[in-house]
Amino acid sequence: MEPSVWIVTGCSSGFGEAFVHEILARGDKVIATGRNAEIKLAHLKGTSATILDLDVTASQADIGAKIEEAIGIYGKIDVLCLRETYLTQLNTNFFGAIAVTTALLPHLRSRRTGRIAFVNSIFSLSTAAAIAPYSASKHALSAYTMTLHEEVAQFVSFDVGFFRTPILSGEKLKRGVGKIADIEDYKPMIKGWMERGEQIDGSQPGDPKLGVSRMVDVLRGEGLAKDKPLPLRLPIGNDAVEIVRGKCEEMLSVVEGWKELSASTDYDEPQMALKLLEDHEWRKKRKTYKAIE
Repeated sequence: MEPSVWIVTGCSSGFGEAFVHEILARGDKVIATGRNAEIKLAHLKGTSATILDLDVTASQADIGAKIEEAIGIYGKIDVLCLRETYLTQLNTNFFGAIAVTTALLPHLRSRRTGRIAFVNSIFSLSTAAAIAPYSASKHALSAYTMTLHEEVAQFVSFDVGFFRTPILSGEKLKRGVGKIADIEDYKPMIKGWMERGEQIDGSQPGDPKLGVSRMVDVLRGEGLAKDKPLPLRLPIGNDAVEIVRGKCEEMLSVVEGWKELSASTDYDEPQMALKLLEDHEWRKKRKTYKAIE
């Protein structure tokens, strides 16, 4: 079987770097990207990965040109894996993801094959004090993923829990909190958040190598993911599973507890819109890509 070609963003450390090593270990080809790649991705030069400088916050035209350059390396791209961190929040996590996806979709449509994965966060479903910009960017990315899943099908959002990556270390944690730390009333809360982050750093339950291995299984249809359909959203990590379960139970409790009030606002006439939404046949007719074979 011909090796698949992956393009991975944010490869300087953490999940992005782990994806590069895991993909190569599976016998596939990978184009590792990042800002200032010559310096920040120098640690990958000893691998067989192709290194490409790509700033996901650049203009759409510049990103489009970079994607065309990436396609030209092996003549195709099969899988896009978007992995970013706290930096510049909405620009990187959301608008950057849209820009790269928009640039690559015409290539995938022309080949009628390919998959796109967003390595998202459990904070796309839940949230915590002091990380509003980060959480907002992840919620926005989830909504974008859900929409594209309806249109294209071969999209998945991995909602990862706490993994032992550098995301809570030193300056990254401070940048994640941002200017809210300067507000006097918030300082006690921020102090507590920073202390918890420092305590958690280095002892998170998730193993990044195992997490990436499972995500690659999902995208290749192997291992524990064999013969399973690609899900829209998938929690990664035992803590993520419990957070998702708790959030779903919380929402169901609200729906049941407030059902009488919530359902008392409709006109007394047939609900055609509701029937249309319940008709899944139109969903089956949407254009889809083939899975990776």
